[in-house]
Amino acid sequence: MKNIFTLFVCSSILLFALSCSKDYGFPGPDFFPADSGMANHNIGAPDIAPGGGGDRFDEIIENPFIKVSEQPLSTFSIDADGASYAYMRRCISSGRIPDADAIRTEEFLNYFTFDYSSPQGDDALALNAEIGDCPWAEGHKLLRIGLKGKELKAADMPTANYIFLIDTSGSMAGPDRIDLLKSGLCNMLDHMRATDKVAIITYSGKVSKELGSSFVKDAEKIKRIINSLKASGSTAGGEAMKMAYEEAEKNYIEGGNNRIIMCTDGDFNVGVSSTEALLEMVESYLDKGIYLSIMGFGTGNYQDSRMENLSNHGNGTYTYIDCEDEMMKVFVHERSHFYSVANDTKCQVKFTENVDSYRLIGYENRLMATEEFNDDKKDAGEIGAGQTITALYEIIPSDTYTMGANAAIIEVRYKKRLGEDSFLLSANTGIPTYDGFEPSKEFNFAAGLAAYALTLRNSEYKGTASLSMAADLIKPVSNPGESIDPMGLRAALVELIGKASELIKE
Repeated sequence: MKNIFTLFVCSSILLFALSCSKDYGFPGPDFFPADSGMANHNIGAPDIAPGGGGDRFDEIIENPFIKVSEQPLSTFSIDADGASYAYMRRCISSGRIPDADAIRTEEFLNYFTFDYSSPQGDDALALNAEIGDCPWAEGHKLLRIGLKGKELKAADMPTANYIFLIDTSGSMAGPDRIDLLKSGLCNMLDHMRATDKVAIITYSGKVSKELGSSFVKDAEKIKRIINSLKASGSTAGGEAMKMAYEEAEKNYIEGGNNRIIMCTDGDFNVGVSSTEALLEMVESYLDKGIYLSIMGFGTGNYQDSRMENLSNHGNGTYTYIDCEDEMMKVFVHERSHFYSVANDTKCQVKFTENVDSYRLIGYENRLMATEEFNDDKKDAGEIGAGQTITALYEIIPSDTYTMGANAAIIEVRYKKRLGEDSFLLSANTGIPTYDGFEPSKEFNFAAGLAAYALTLRNSEYKGTASLSMAADLIKPVSNPGESIDPMGLRAALVELIGKASELIKE
């Protein structure tokens, strides 16, 4: 009888611990993550892959082919996010293929820096485009549109006013979440200037201002506060976001980089928690010049759709952090991207009679109405200093097209500062003048990324796209040079494609 009672007590304790693992920080099933799969990391799959069954993504309905005779204009907001690619890497490295709705092709493209020409003169943005053969559909063409934001030297970067908004709820416990976050923030401080300012607001069962706006010259004090953070309790994200905006507004720097950097798994369950209410709050600060960047962590209860929506409506970007290298990429190597040089950036393509039909690959949740292109009051995406943006259209030439004929007129609008009038860039793009035309290396890299995403999604538009096709397109441009790819991300992509091939058994 005593043994039965002991067994009952032990079982009850175990069940209680499991039920509390989220809210109180007990280790969950993915407490010890697999490696990231980035350069110099082992991408071998574990015997048991961490589950992602509780992760939430908005449904993606892929853009269809559209007849030019019915709708010659295609309009969309740019998307500078890269979260989808990093989440995919986490999944593949852990031995599973991500859900189709987790794969946003535009974020695969925009995760990487492309070798595009920089803006000239007073321009804050440069536009380039080219057309080549579509690798997965014979007779079809690909139109590649490339944008690059003006590069700024570290000394020329505006003074920062950063609010670190940190989720310290139980679901953030673990080496791949709160511990990874603390390491990344401390590294970022080492690369900020003494005159920059940061504040720290945390939220779990309650909201706490751990540090009011302070100069980075007190970096050691700031690091002690960061390293003291622990994860436990429920998640009062909405109230914390309100406090963060108030802190940013109180310490606003005219002409500076006023930005909230939110670090979370997106699971708000206390206070203002509905997506609609949060979006309304974020949008109310758009005209104040305060940007919102979101860093996502973890799997198992990851709320991707909420975080992407918040960043889209908050003049910001959305990144998924799966490893230490990704923290270095975002907070150190690409820290200039936190400063937006091109705001409310949108693109409109007018296809000519030489194109029968077209399909925008990705950007499904960034489509805009034709009339919104010229409306400077309409919100769109931001491009950071030195950041590149890529978009692809698959096009079907008309029966009457001729080599060298103009296929599309591309226009891009952007603002140097929020609230100002927009600038207009334009370019004409022709169909190659002869069969067998060799497109640029960056064209092939973009096509390879698209083929990879289409294959992982098992897209109805993938044609003959395959993982081997993606690898063949990417391998020749997987080592473009230190200035474009200092972390070896392209070479790591080739490794990931190989691992995906093992999982899919292509």
